Amino acid sequence: MTCPSPNPPQGNTQGISRHATSARVPAWHEDFRQDLARIDVPTLVIQGDADRILPITATGLRTAKLIKGARHLIVKDGPHCIPWTHAEEVNAELLSFLGEQAGKSQGRVA
Repeated sequence: MTCPSPNPPQGNTQGISRHATSARVPAWHEDFRQDLARIDVPTLVIQGDADRILPITATGLRTAKLIKGARHLIVKDGPHCIPWTHAEEVNAELLSFLGEQAGKSQGRVA
């Protein structure tokens, strides 16, 4: 996830892996859509509707449709890094989703 950092590197990027930096570019060309159909666990897809880097029509909407039973949350006016810009809303939804899933698994164990 790319989010603005409160302390971005100032010229010295020695801590960044050269391998990771160069390996990520070919991964952009990999088509993982068929893999999404094989996901069989509860899934929450969250994306902002104002994401200009990865537009929701090309990413989040499609992802949610390809994962069976996925819950899709669209954050109104949410830009690319909603965990940073809309932390309260994202965290509330995550906690709700995880709580529901924990409740379901508790019921199966009992």
